[in-house]
Amino acid sequence: MSLMKYQALVSAVELGSLTRAAEELGCTQSAISHSIDKLEAELGFVLVKRSRAGVKLTTEGERLMPAVRNLLNSAEQLSQTAASIRGLDYGTVRIGTFTSVAVHWLPGVLQEFQHDYPNVDFILKNGDYYDVEQWLADGSIDVGFVNVPCALDCECIPLMEDRLLAILPMNSRFANYPKFPVIECETEPFISLLESSAQDSRRVLEAAGVKPNVRFYTKDDYAIIAMVEKGLGMSIMPELLLKGRTENLRVLPLIPESKRTIGLAIAAGGRAGPATRRFADYVVKYVKNNASAQ
Repeated sequence: MSLMKYQALVSAVELGSLTRAAEELGCTQSAISHSIDKLEAELGFVLVKRSRAGVKLTTEGERLMPAVRNLLNSAEQLSQTAASIRGLDYGTVRIGTFTSVAVHWLPGVLQEFQHDYPNVDFILKNGDYYDVEQWLADGSIDVGFVNVPCALDCECIPLMEDRLLAILPMNSRFANYPKFPVIECETEPFISLLESSAQDSRRVLEAAGVKPNVRFYTKDDYAIIAMVEKGLGMSIMPELLLKGRTENLRVLPLIPESKRTIGLAIAAGGRAGPATRRFADYVVKYVKNNASAQ
């Protein structure tokens, strides 16, 4: 059974474009369109709606997509297992991550892994905690960095505790305080991630019974840092994310103190192939050897 038509469907839907799907799969746009047309003809119903706005699933397509992802996941696992038996480790590992890990951990892990296993390819998807959990749930990724505890039915490996810190402008009235009282978020202008992304700060604030004085919302972590540097407000961010970005900030521990636990979630149901599991081993080793230096 040829899997091309199924991969064409998934790529077109994930990228929202036949052209971008063709670029990703190394073929022509007409080949992608033909593959989807052929699949629709075989199944007897329309899977996608195509317009100038892009490619979107029909209701029938949405119902079918989990089965399509499972099919592709099983095929990838088969390829990795067969390669492992032959002693030729190769395959594709799909990783979901958030900014701090993508910047400070993944490059080092990938460098070490590819040195030992140059035939393994990677697809990286960057988002926030919510995005990664959604990708794990729908089978878009094989392994994802998450905030522990994770509610998903996944194998989850805790990696490191990471302090949450207050970041303030250099001229803040709290600049000379040894620690920042969380209660002051009620009066200080607060810059927040969007509701779906702000799990860390929301957990701190809710635990303290504090309603922050939010002036700005954004989904970009580094946009928050830039806005704090310009004196537009303060925020609460993980220590790992702030590495190398504190020169123009005042960074203070919180009262009461708070931490997040970064973990690695491996797709449930036996979907993870040998290359994925070996990559997970490299992540655990890398964090153990380098976390103290972060």
